[in-house]
Amino acid sequence: MTPPPFWLMRQAGRYLPEYRATRAAAGSFLDLCYNPELACEVTLQPLRRYQMDAAILFSDILVIPDALGRSVAFKQGEGPVLDPLSGAADVEALLVSNVRSHLKPVLETVSRIKASLPEKTALIGFCGAPWTVATYMIEGGSSKDYAKTKEWAYGRPAVFQALIDILVEASSDYLIAQIDAGAEAVQIFDSWAGVLPEEEFRRWVMAPIKAMVERVKAVHPTVPVIGFPRGAGLLYEDFAREVGCDAVSLDTTVPLDWAARVIQPLVTVQGNLDPIHLVSGGEAMDRAIDRILNTLGRGPFVFNLGHGITPAAPPEHVARLAERIRAFR
Repeated sequence: MTPPPFWLMRQAGRYLPEYRATRAAAGSFLDLCYNPELACEVTLQPLRRYQMDAAILFSDILVIPDALGRSVAFKQGEGPVLDPLSGAADVEALLVSNVRSHLKPVLETVSRIKASLPEKTALIGFCGAPWTVATYMIEGGSSKDYAKTKEWAYGRPAVFQALIDILVEASSDYLIAQIDAGAEAVQIFDSWAGVLPEEEFRRWVMAPIKAMVERVKAVHPTVPVIGFPRGAGLLYEDFAREVGCDAVSLDTTVPLDWAARVIQPLVTVQGNLDPIHLVSGGEAMDRAIDRILNTLGRGPFVFNLGHGITPAAPPEHVARLAERIRAFR
């Protein structure tokens, strides 16, 4: 038995000193995302250290609202700050036709990465899911309770549906363009999927992602699509059965035995080491890695984290993770 393939969410990031140096040279975070030469460089940095089985495009889910004409900035210590949508007029003014031209530098990055990768290293493209991107566009940034977005979804569903439909169209086209440029798989990140009740989860998480998968598959039927409905809990099963993704990424809270019994027979699973294990390291990290490998590693499986790697993770702990995965038999 060969070891499972692995890559890490946010593997190109602030835990690496070479990333921090490149980021400083780029100017703003968005400047880095839109600089094909530097974005390609930071995408490749973790592969030079750890020889992951896949590279993931260095970008951000919020390039979509930026391309749609909404102000997006990343402020030190605050995270993303957006000019929040206020109502139907703002939704109607979104520049859907602008997406491909605005994101041309990102697509050039994809082409550069593809040309630079070893033949056996896959290239993963990505975007945010409509629900998660909508939360940023309505809240104006991160949120603790997503109250404004839920008020739109519950109290103004027609306007919210119009926004979701725009995000489905723009994001699907963006993924298709990434595949055209060289991406061999794509992941849809729904980081805040778990904040919704069941009925709303089905309407605002499952239905939009299903529509996106159908649009991508209509153009690129053989390209794998990975869904990540973080926090979905028991609804992971319905997501895996109904949405049409080829693989489902599991967050840290998903029980391994349940995932092996219920989810893995349906789709390839990906995950789900707690990123904080990479901070603490030691025997606890080794045990956690081994338990995931022993539980999920005998079926269709890609080793990953349950969410993105944190800036505090020592690079040597990531090296230990890579070594332990490769030793698995």
